[in-house]
Amino acid sequence: MVEFFNQICPNVVEYFPDLLKALNETLLMVSISGIFATMIGLPIGVVLVVTRQNHLVENKWVYYIIGKLMNVLRSIPFIILLAFIMPFTKWIVGTTIGLKGALVPLIVGTTPFVARQVESALLNVDDGVIEAAKAMGSSPFEIIYRVLLKEGLPNIIYALTITIVSLIGFSAIAGSVGGGGLGDFAIRYGYQYFKGDIMFVTVIVLLVLVSLVQSAGEWLQRKLSH
Repeated sequence: MVEFFNQICPNVVEYFPDLLKALNETLLMVSISGIFATMIGLPIGVVLVVTRQNHLVENKWVYYIIGKLMNVLRSIPFIILLAFIMPFTKWIVGTTIGLKGALVPLIVGTTPFVARQVESALLNVDDGVIEAAKAMGSSPFEIIYRVLLKEGLPNIIYALTITIVSLIGFSAIAGSVGGGGLGDFAIRYGYQYFKGDIMFVTVIVLLVLVSLVQSAGEWLQRKLSH
């Protein structure tokens, strides 16, 4: 089996330690940026829900400004965002390359996506449950914490699953411009030296990562829905 793999993917065998290092960098990029994007995007998504018309704390200006900002950030292609915020990235982490240099644009690019996904998830919460909580005298904060977030948790989990899948793709793009990870590995050792087996195996690894994340997210959503 080892000999067969060595015959069809000789370059992968040669650069296997680099592949493992790149995989570790990708997992770090996705994990760290995913955590920070969720910490920022989740509250923004809640604000977008509760400040909309006829909701808990209606405020058309807050909803309009935050909504437009999220739309603008979401409309910028990630590869352009990477270049556009390079000065900001360097100011925050001191570099624009490597793992550290990739984290800032990943967080900035993913946060609006998280916010809109969370907004969509929370809008699916039954209005009747919210009205019942209002009738019982619950404060807006109590309704957000005990009703919106609790009832919307399965949908939020699914939304975050989609976000992580997108993050894996973003991390590969970041890697292609010096951000490290599997994208950097594929470009540096595969594309630039015409080593097709490295490109092929990198794609397979990314597909496996996406499948694992998607399956885990769907399982957790089903678990929380019962």
